[in-house]
Amino acid sequence: MAETPEKSDVTLDASPEQLYYAAILEKGMYIGLLILLITYIIYIFGILDPYIPLNEISKYWSMNVDQYLHEANVHSGWAWTGMLKYGDFLNFIGVAILAGVTIMCYLSIVPILLRNNDKVYAVLAVLEALILAAAASGLVAGGH
Repeated sequence: MAETPEKSDVTLDASPEQLYYAAILEKGMYIGLLILLITYIIYIFGILDPYIPLNEISKYWSMNVDQYLHEANVHSGWAWTGMLKYGDFLNFIGVAILAGVTIMCYLSIVPILLRNNDKVYAVLAVLEALILAAAASGLVAGGH
């Protein structure tokens, strides 16, 4: 008769910090998507004029990024924050929220990790948030 494996005390339940991370991620995702929807409506109904008029947009479709930026006189990186008065740049707010929510998730679990005396994981979470923030800032590799 084959032996049955011993039962393990290991549980597959999510830890408190995993649940909190997921809750923050869910809220951030819904906020980001809602903002994307709102800014898209603003764009399609012409509430704010676009930077590139709709009748000209097709001429940019075949260009690579560098050509587009040059021809449209658009600066890379965080320059979009100065162009939020245009309907076609307003949607970047939702994209930035969706991209940045992971940083907030990592920072939000640090107090829980410290309370549980998981100092190594707390340091790793802070480091991960710092690395992601540095990458998003454009300080590393020239930005986006």
